[in-house]
Amino acid sequence: MAALTIYFDGSCPLCRREIAFYKGNPDAAQLVWHDVSLNFQANDDSSLGEGLNCQLAMSYFHVRDAEGHLFEGGAAFARLWLELRGWRMAGRVFSVWPFSWAIQVGYKAFLPIRPTVQKYLLKWDARHS
Repeated sequence: MAALTIYFDGSCPLCRREIAFYKGNPDAAQLVWHDVSLNFQANDDSSLGEGLNCQLAMSYFHVRDAEGHLFEGGAAFARLWLELRGWRMAGRVFSVWPFSWAIQVGYKAFLPIRPTVQKYLLKWDARHS
């Protein structure tokens, strides 16, 4: 298994931008980037692994480490950052309490406004393409 598998919503303009940013990191090539929107469209949970299905994967950001541990939300970001040059300190900080709690609260607070941000980005893309 790869160092880390990142499950992201490729149908989300915000997520695509963020993942493209992370993929630009020199250490990103060692990671597996899994667009779960393709699974969702095909109604296929089989390649997502234990403890993860399309519905859950489309609702929250997830990563799975080489040992098979699944991280969700803010913890998933902290785990991803541990793998990326320039982000490792943030990963270490947000992996320990109370910062792990704070990033999870922030992540969950963002989720209700995510659809509004997505709509704005779609309009922005339409005007600038």
